[in-house]
Amino acid sequence: MSDVTEPNEPPQHTQELRLTLFGRTDVGQVREHNEDNFLVANLATEVRGLKDENRAPIVRGNGMVIGVCDGMGGAAAGEVASQLAVDIIFEQLASGGPADSDDELARRLVRAIEQAGSRIFQEARADRSRRGMGTTATIAAFRGRRLFFGQVGDSRAYLLRNGRLIQVTRDQSLVNQLIEAGQLTEEEAETFEHNNIILQALGTAETVQVDLTFADVCAGDVLMMCSDGLSGMLRSDEIQSVLERLTEPLEACRELTDRANAAGGHDNITVIVARFGEGFGNAPATPPVYQKYALPDITDRLSDTGSHGSAGPMGDPSEEALREERRLRVSHTVVGMAPPVLDQLADTLGSKKRPALRSDADSEETPSSGTPSPRLERVPPVSDPPVELPTSGLPPVLMGTLVLSAMVLAALLGYLAMR
Repeated sequence: MSDVTEPNEPPQHTQELRLTLFGRTDVGQVREHNEDNFLVANLATEVRGLKDENRAPIVRGNGMVIGVCDGMGGAAAGEVASQLAVDIIFEQLASGGPADSDDELARRLVRAIEQAGSRIFQEARADRSRRGMGTTATIAAFRGRRLFFGQVGDSRAYLLRNGRLIQVTRDQSLVNQLIEAGQLTEEEAETFEHNNIILQALGTAETVQVDLTFADVCAGDVLMMCSDGLSGMLRSDEIQSVLERLTEPLEACRELTDRANAAGGHDNITVIVARFGEGFGNAPATPPVYQKYALPDITDRLSDTGSHGSAGPMGDPSEEALREERRLRVSHTVVGMAPPVLDQLADTLGSKKRPALRSDADSEETPSSGTPSPRLERVPPVSDPPVELPTSGLPPVLMGTLVLSAMVLAALLGYLAMR
């Protein structure tokens, strides 16, 4: 069964789409400063932050965006990276007017995250004190019942429905790939020594591959988004218990961060909790699942509507539109189990040698982790002309004779000196 789901349009409702939400971030018990950031913004009004109108908003127009970013890089660089990420993603999604469809909102979400990654990478390259900085990004954007998730790294999003807490994003981490490859069990993963290594982050490479997924929410659903400072400290059943018992998002956020601190608070802790109201309709019998969102090809949309780019003489899309189509096909593909990654994982299990992947505990610049997806085509390397090394110009036989004579003479002199 394919991971990519052909989405059906969620049923439309005439009631106002209301929700209540809150977010909280905490430095934890070990770190000296907080490198996490979170984003709560109403794209219709362009109001950002936890103001009263954003804590109980009505979803209209361009919708809402909420998300968590977990910075890395040492000193203050991680904090800079996560702040840049939430700022750039908000600016990109708020610009350009209302999205005319769910597909357009999904495309904007992918582009915004990509743009944030590129900008952070450029900032890190320009300032040596920020080399190696990066951040995770788990961002949800919605203009109706359909939530789109853009994922880079290992921050998480969960949905609670009908007594079941489901993770609707997938960690882009070493430990998760080992679990999926059957090399680790869930129990072994809890004590795995490299469980802080992630496979990509915004800013550590010039480009990123955004995992674009979706979920249709219903009245009574609870969305929780968090950094690994929370999910790494609390088990899923404990998180579920808090979300079911405390119906006020502010109280739920407070208790979850307090519990993570009580469990050790080894990292910065960030959490957002959102509860969806009656306007979102009744819940289906099936629980939410992790499912990728398949954006329609731009070529198909051009042939149907003629929009977003000019067509050629025979109705073919322009080169610019084709480049955009190829970029978008790549950009919403999750990092997969590509052969180079499997080789590194095998080295890790066999020799316990740390792979050349990005760790959020590292403060130095590490090799880029932009692992290509199996769906990408590899470009053949360009062959350089052979390099001719300078020589003395003497024939090889003569050179060999001279070298041998020198060796014999040196041996003879050594023998005479010993006598």
